[in-house]
Amino acid sequence: MTGFLTPIRRLALVSIGVVLLDQITKWLIIRYLPLYTHITVIDHFFNITHVLNPGAAFGFFAEQSPGIRKFVFLFLSSGVALFVLWLYRKTAQSHIFLSYGLALIFGGAVGNLIDRFRFGKVVDFLDFYVGALHWPAFNVADSAISIGMGILIYHVVFNKLPEI
Repeated sequence: MTGFLTPIRRLALVSIGVVLLDQITKWLIIRYLPLYTHITVIDHFFNITHVLNPGAAFGFFAEQSPGIRKFVFLFLSSGVALFVLWLYRKTAQSHIFLSYGLALIFGGAVGNLIDRFRFGKVVDFLDFYVGALHWPAFNVADSAISIGMGILIYHVVFNKLPEI
C-alpha cells in the first residue's frame, strides 16, 4: 500500500478530497439556505447557519476595506500554500503523518482561497454554541486546516520535524 500512496498521490488525494468536500458543502449551503438563516441540528448547541466571513479566522481583518482584505488574503493565502507545498516536498517521504497534516492544510487553504476569488469572502456554516458562549462559524476547509495545524504542532512540540 505504501507504493500506491506515493507522496504526490497522498497530497492529491487528501487535498483534492478536502477541496471537493468543502466546495460541495458550501454549494449546498448557498443553494438551499438563505444568507443569515439557520437550521437547528442540536438545540442549544449546533446550527447550520449561512454566513459570509470577510475576514480571516474569527473575523480577523473583517473591518478592513475590501481591497486591503483581498490583497492581504490572496497574497497571504498563496504564500502559505506555497510554503506548505515546500515543507511537504521536504518531509513527505520520511514523515507520513506530518504529510497528511500538511495536505489537510493545503486543501483547506485552497478551499477558502476559491471562496475569496469567487465572492471576496468565505462561506461559513458550522455554528457551535452553548448558552451565550458562541464559537465563530466555520467550514470544512477551516476544519481541515485546524486538524492539519494540530498535526504540525504535534511535530513541533515533540521535536519530530526533520532537518530541513
